[in-house]
Amino acid sequence: MTIPQTHKQLKHRIPERSLLLMLSFVVGISSGFAAVLLTACIDGIKHFLDSSLSLSYNIQYLLLPGVGMLISLLLLRYLVRDNISHGVTKVLLAVSRGESKIKPHNMWSSMLTSSVTIGFGGSVGAEAPIVYTGAAIGSNLGRWFDLSYRNITILLGCGAAGAIAGIFKAPLAGVLFTMEILLFNISLSSMLPLLISTISATVVAYIFRGQTPMFACTLTPFQLGNIPFYILLGAALGFGSLYFTKTTLWLEDKIAKISNSYLKWAICAVGLGLMIFLFPQLYGEGYGVLGDLLNGKEMEVEGSSVLSFMTRSGWGVAAFFALVFFSKVIAMTATNAGGGNGGTFGPTLFCGAIAGFVLARCFNLCGATVPEQNFVLVGMAAMMAGVMQAPMTAIFLIAEISGGYELLIPLILTSTVSYGTVRLFDKYSIYNKRIAQSGDLLTHDNDQAVLTLMNTNSLIRDKYPRLLLGQHLREVVAAVQNSTAAVIAVLDTEGRFQGVIDIGNVRKYLLRTDIYDRLKVENIMETAPALIEQGEKMESVMRKFDTTGAWRLPVVDAERHYLGFISRSRLLTAYRNELKAISNED
Repeated sequence: MTIPQTHKQLKHRIPERSLLLMLSFVVGISSGFAAVLLTACIDGIKHFLDSSLSLSYNIQYLLLPGVGMLISLLLLRYLVRDNISHGVTKVLLAVSRGESKIKPHNMWSSMLTSSVTIGFGGSVGAEAPIVYTGAAIGSNLGRWFDLSYRNITILLGCGAAGAIAGIFKAPLAGVLFTMEILLFNISLSSMLPLLISTISATVVAYIFRGQTPMFACTLTPFQLGNIPFYILLGAALGFGSLYFTKTTLWLEDKIAKISNSYLKWAICAVGLGLMIFLFPQLYGEGYGVLGDLLNGKEMEVEGSSVLSFMTRSGWGVAAFFALVFFSKVIAMTATNAGGGNGGTFGPTLFCGAIAGFVLARCFNLCGATVPEQNFVLVGMAAMMAGVMQAPMTAIFLIAEISGGYELLIPLILTSTVSYGTVRLFDKYSIYNKRIAQSGDLLTHDNDQAVLTLMNTNSLIRDKYPRLLLGQHLREVVAAVQNSTAAVIAVLDTEGRFQGVIDIGNVRKYLLRTDIYDRLKVENIMETAPALIEQGEKMESVMRKFDTTGAWRLPVVDAERHYLGFISRSRLLTAYRNELKAISNED
């Protein structure tokens, strides 16, 4: 018995709901292993470079990130041959308009290129690539078992959730990430697969990486008197989030105008090397810097930075790290635009921690007494809530990766203030800003979510008779006798749609035997009130039905070849069923 026969038999023998739960466990385990493997590869490359290369500070920071970007660029161009950047955005697009289909190579290509990019010192995070990897695992496994579009989408979400849970050892954050950031409405009945996936991925991470929180730290108990300072921190990082998002997108647009990939790489590699030379904290993910800050250690500039003189005073330290904050966004964008592969997740945490440290240091220099490590931790949540517009994910992720549940009140407060500040100026997060204008964005609005999840191609029916231009009424009569359809499609010899014959409107001719061979179909056909294009967005399809008042509309491909009809009744039935499923009314 072959493997395809086995999995097909499983699908028929096991109810799809039960099969979904089983596959969610497999996806969680696989995503957890992928997260473990990615972190191990990054650490292994770093260790190899540190132990085998005798490079001075200047050479290491000037050259290695650019080398990693070049290797990633070559892998993408000659091995992967696909654009895999902006992983979370790609997952959003896959859900909203691609039937949740992610190419099989994304199960390994994002891990390969991001491990090289970050291992060589690229100033990006590994979280977006591992989310793309986990989502690809869920999508391809669901398609291999021929699950429904909805259940493939749930498995895709399970993969993304498991990836976050695996890399951060944070199961709750994985679930919240899928619900808040991937932006498809998940009914309560869909929560169980997500929980199974995140728990299994977290257990895998515990086995291979231990149960210690990712950022174990020493914290000071929360004091009510510091609430005003936390509010100021939230507001400041709300504006910091706007800077992060707008600068990233602006720089990406500018660099994208350079058509030559190698020239683009050279410019970005030189710029990134110089920034890391000035600010060594930008080298790699920067999680080592965060660990020191979270444990209250006094930060020192590594190596002989030309700006080390700034760290000789308290205000100089604050100014230095303020420059690190502003430079991190540029370094991250240069890494990705120059051929590297990484995400904004890690840099968001980094910037939030740096900003929290800078503001706390400034408060203390002005005479206040606030715990700097607390502000570092809370700043991470505030920045994530603003950049990703996902306050719940930010709150519980930071609590889980640090064990800092005693700071839950300031985490909630600053995240809410930051999120509210950003929402005053910007409706969309960094992940969905680019796709919002195209109408592909899947949101938490039920009506919009239903329209986005519905698939135009699945509603097409080709049961209607076809006639060619030049044929006569006699063929129309024969078609009516052999079919119960209410319309007949009229095509040319190439199969392109020309018009429609409404049986009700031509009934008066059907008994006129004297004109059977004289009256041609082009004399009695009508122009369709509108044409639906293959793969057209459902929102546009609904609008065409509303504006034309038609009961059914023809569907054509890009060359106007006839594919079938979509009827209003079938469309509304599918809409009601999808809305019922999303609202968990079934």
